[in-house]
Amino acid sequence: MWTDTRLTRQLGLRLPIIQGPFGGGLSTTALAAAVSNAGGLGSFGAHALTPSQIADLVPELRRLTPHPFAVNLWVPQPGEPTTLDPAELERHVARLRPMLRQLGLPDPEVPSAFAPRFEEQVEAALEARPQVLSFVMGVPPGPVIEGAKARGIAVIGTATTVDEAIALDQAGVDLIVASGSDAGGHRGAFLRPVRESLVGTLSLVPQVVDAVRAPVVAAGGIADGRGVAAALALGASGVQIGTAFLACEESGASAGHRSALASPHARTTVLTRVFSGRTARGIPNAFVEALTPHEPEVPEYPVQNWLTQPIRRAAAAAGREDYLSLWAGQSAALARPRPAAELLAALAEQTEQVIRGLMQP
Repeated sequence: MWTDTRLTRQLGLRLPIIQGPFGGGLSTTALAAAVSNAGGLGSFGAHALTPSQIADLVPELRRLTPHPFAVNLWVPQPGEPTTLDPAELERHVARLRPMLRQLGLPDPEVPSAFAPRFEEQVEAALEARPQVLSFVMGVPPGPVIEGAKARGIAVIGTATTVDEAIALDQAGVDLIVASGSDAGGHRGAFLRPVRESLVGTLSLVPQVVDAVRAPVVAAGGIADGRGVAAALALGASGVQIGTAFLACEESGASAGHRSALASPHARTTVLTRVFSGRTARGIPNAFVEALTPHEPEVPEYPVQNWLTQPIRRAAAAAGREDYLSLWAGQSAALARPRPAAELLAALAEQTEQVIRGLMQP
């Protein structure tokens, strides 16, 4: 049976399908629970949450599902700014001021911290004990992996290249997501620059499978049963799907974002760092077009993410698709608005049909 894989056996799943974690308010407990209840592994992107919010998140998910779910965090990258001098802040705000004013927003005030501390987030997550902790943007520190395993928490790492997968394998993670450049949202390259780490899913997955001992999960450009079957044929133990779940009714995507995913515009995506300061794939719009000429001057994450957050929130509330971060992978045009359980059922049925078709003479 195609559903009996190292992934499903290790995590106790019915289907070898993981819902990709979303940040920026796109994750919801309703979506993660719906996926887990339907036999997959639901995920919640918690990189922007405070430790107390993470402490509340895990019990809430447990109330919604008795099945395994994952909490996802971002590993900090070296050199990311933690402070900003007033002159530099003014330069960055001036670049965004026309959009702020169009949305009726004041200039942002400098916070005490641009993002929660990773160490405190991890401590809260370990204390809350979700069944799975997943990480992007780097190798989780050794004590984090050890602490998770001591508590019976499975650890998933994310790689965009073979070398990154080997580093995660050597660190002792339980599963490795091989995230091809087809994937939507943020690129998690951490050993080399993103421009040198854009390996397509079809090329990346079999190379990672051959290079590591841990089970491999394919991600990037997978939106239906054909993609699931292809990933399994490449040696993956399962798949991680993002954009197709982002289009589901339970996700936190705004009406404008859903509309963009369901439109012909979703056939074109670009890599950009103008929204968060880290490179991510999404559908281009007026915000991307306006800031792309200034991309070299855009500050690193988390500063740019903090600067644009009010714009993105106000745009979502006002239905301004032109100022939203429209994250989407290269198979976004295959996504359909529907309940998450319906998507899981369709994925299982399609995968079964594809595999049976391949086995027929």
